[in-house]
Amino acid sequence: MDFQSNVFTLNTVDGVSFLTYDRLSQIPFIRHAFSTKIGKGSRTRHPMDMSFDRDDREAVTENYKLLCNAAGLDYSSLVASAQDHHTFVRVCTSAEKGIGIYREKDMQSVDGLVTIEPGLTLCTYYADCTPLFFVDTVTHAIGLAHGGWRGTVGKIAEKVVGTMRESFGTDPKDLVCAIGPNISVCCYEVDESCAKEFYALGLQSDRFVFPKEGGKYMVDMLECNRQILVSCGVKPENITVSDVCTKHNSDLLWSHRATKGDRGLMCAMMRINPDH
Repeated sequence: MDFQSNVFTLNTVDGVSFLTYDRLSQIPFIRHAFSTKIGKGSRTRHPMDMSFDRDDREAVTENYKLLCNAAGLDYSSLVASAQDHHTFVRVCTSAEKGIGIYREKDMQSVDGLVTIEPGLTLCTYYADCTPLFFVDTVTHAIGLAHGGWRGTVGKIAEKVVGTMRESFGTDPKDLVCAIGPNISVCCYEVDESCAKEFYALGLQSDRFVFPKEGGKYMVDMLECNRQILVSCGVKPENITVSDVCTKHNSDLLWSHRATKGDRGLMCAMMRINPDH
């Protein structure tokens, strides 16, 4: 496996591999991780599958514990999203610990999570869609969001920024954000009806929608989400964009398109350190 990146570090601890953003790793009050397919001891049909809906529950639970142990996170502190490609953002507290992991989901539509409580680990899921990380360097609030194409055109990034502002007093100029890894423009082909949704955003669409022959288009979800964040007041220099395509790196990362749907799920995790 020849993994190359200028923005990620590929970490391997006790046989479990996960990605971290170099920029986010420089922020002292948080810890984060993005899972991969590589995990010594994983017993799921799809290696390191983080989806309870796709694999054996006991084995998936063990994957969470393997990842948490490797990344220095507390399994008991996890709270998970309930993703359905919409834009609802949940404000999480310690009362939500375990939901979606070792407690039943109590909501059916949660594609974004935010918190200001130390020690609570947010968890969201991906297999080509776009992870979005948010860190408020002043209030020390954090957020994670799942940006599929529907969530992206629904401006879930804007919804997270707005929720953090309303709930924690976040000023967008204080946010450090990271986007990806996801399926990149090189591999993300859509039809005309989908492309029209991106054109309708009123952004610089010529930088993220590229027409092809036969009524097809290539879409750059990274650039689209970057522009949405900038339009919300996030400083361009505070946004780190992935340089890793999930489809091109399908030996390391789960990709829905690379596997034609026969795949597991990866997860993003992030917390405010409990001793903060």
